[in-house]
Amino acid sequence: MNTQSKIAVLAMIALSFAFSGKVTAQTMKKEKTVMVGGAAMYPSKNIIENAVNSKDHKTLVAAVKAAGLVETLQGAGPFTVLAPTDAAFAKLPKGTVETLVKPENKEMLTKILTYHVLAGKYSAKDIWAAVKAGNGKSMMKTVEGEGLTFWTKGKDLYIQDAKGNSAKVTIADVNQSNGVIHVIDTVLMP
Repeated sequence: MNTQSKIAVLAMIALSFAFSGKVTAQTMKKEKTVMVGGAAMYPSKNIIENAVNSKDHKTLVAAVKAAGLVETLQGAGPFTVLAPTDAAFAKLPKGTVETLVKPENKEMLTKILTYHVLAGKYSAKDIWAAVKAGNGKSMMKTVEGEGLTFWTKGKDLYIQDAKGNSAKVTIADVNQSNGVIHVIDTVLMP
């Protein structure tokens, strides 16, 4: 191959990379996004790729990293993640988060985090239908193994944990490439 041919091939490769970047950016602009924590959540990105951009979920992201669950939540899924905000974590007794993210408490942290995950993709509409079919309540099993009770009040969707605490879904149906996130205002405890 002569020098001109090599240059032509390299130029075509460079243009293809440049064009593919524009296509990705253009595709992302056309996606129906939901704003969470000041950032657009793109349905073409996975749970972790989106969550790291939310200013309201820094504690959750740090906890997921400490528990070693990043790779799992980047997987194919699908998953339904009930994502507590930083304000939800701040409601816990002082020192709880700092204690949970220590390496020696990884098992407990993992148990709490997987209690916030359902296997499968459940939209708010799906959950509302289950609550209606259950005469006002629906029990759903978490990845951790225990159940959560979903219920509604007016136009709001709530979740009750094993300890009797209730969390409100504040942002529903944040679609991801590998599932859906529902933002909640309270940390759920198994």
